[in-house]
Amino acid sequence: MSEGFAVTPWNVKGKVDYDKLIEQFGTKKIDEQLLIKMRNSAGELHVLLRRGIFFSHRDLDLVLQDFEQGKGFFLYTGRGPSRDMHVGHIIPFIFTKWLQEKFNANVYIEVTDDEKYLAKQDLELEEVKQAAKENILDIIAVGFDKDKTFIFQDTQYIKQMYPLALKIAKKLNFSEVKATFGFENSTNIGMLFYPALQIAPTFFEKKRCLIPAGIDQDPYWRLQRDLAPSLGYLKAAAIHSKFFPPLTGIEGKMSSSQPETAIYLTDDEKTVRNKIMKYAFSGGQPTIELQRKLGGNPDIDISFIWLYYYFEDNDKRIEEIREEYTSGKMLTGELKEILIEKLNTFLEVHRQEREKRKDMIKEFMYEGKLASQMWENNIF
Repeated sequence: MSEGFAVTPWNVKGKVDYDKLIEQFGTKKIDEQLLIKMRNSAGELHVLLRRGIFFSHRDLDLVLQDFEQGKGFFLYTGRGPSRDMHVGHIIPFIFTKWLQEKFNANVYIEVTDDEKYLAKQDLELEEVKQAAKENILDIIAVGFDKDKTFIFQDTQYIKQMYPLALKIAKKLNFSEVKATFGFENSTNIGMLFYPALQIAPTFFEKKRCLIPAGIDQDPYWRLQRDLAPSLGYLKAAAIHSKFFPPLTGIEGKMSSSQPETAIYLTDDEKTVRNKIMKYAFSGGQPTIELQRKLGGNPDIDISFIWLYYYFEDNDKRIEEIREEYTSGKMLTGELKEILIEKLNTFLEVHRQEREKRKDMIKEFMYEGKLASQMWENNIF
């Protein structure tokens, strides 16, 4: 918690100062030297790295060192299923898929239906399980390698994970979990145990684990890093992303429970247009005349910010848009039209890929090479 903003695994409030967050969480900024190392290892930099959206890390340098030495590493990320996924949810999976391709790494994706049910008082377990099925289809649509990806749902995979979770839970005491997450006396006991389950996949292999995720998830990895050596495993590494801002402004993050803040993967073209035109916070002037004279502020304009975060990956083009908007050559409505076109193209491709892969759930969860190995081998 800091003056003006708060960040927890379940809530983000206010305008986040990411430099202060790095200090609070004790992480490291991804600097130019580390980006050069990443480019040398991967052959290029993903737009989310070039633009500083993935901005902070723990031991990313050691991950790259392991890769260069032929030791390799594995990737782990997850999804708490709740309602339809929005574009802010899917973009970290796109980055994780890029990492898988560039480093030939196994990917483990935990679908935390248990945590979502425990954390949300208004959700029934069956609702969460149904949301999980739909969310898994969206994740598969990203294009992960089915032979090197294991997607698992906690309530289904609990028997296999439970022995490992017990070993982790025995190392965690109530006071440190309470202090780390801010739990209160009214917190249900399921939430107290849950950190053991989120930590467990970091031990699925003896290699170093790299976790691409929002920085709000970092408290789990602080606990993991404290106990990993005592269980004979390496400390998890992490690469943290900034929060995808809501349509309505640059504070907080996009929320599935607030439709006016989000573009869902299921939104059709008309819905996308209506939401952008109605809700996308503008950095432009109140009149065309003033916009032509004074220009707009792209740093607070959501349409520009979304384009910069992901939806315009051409660095030359994004700077052209910035200059045209700042100079007044481009109006707010024109900037919104650019975003609308980019979003609708992105969503149409996603829907097509989702349809193509709708019968592949079993391959990622049960029958694929890595999935079969995880179900059949008692590695814990």
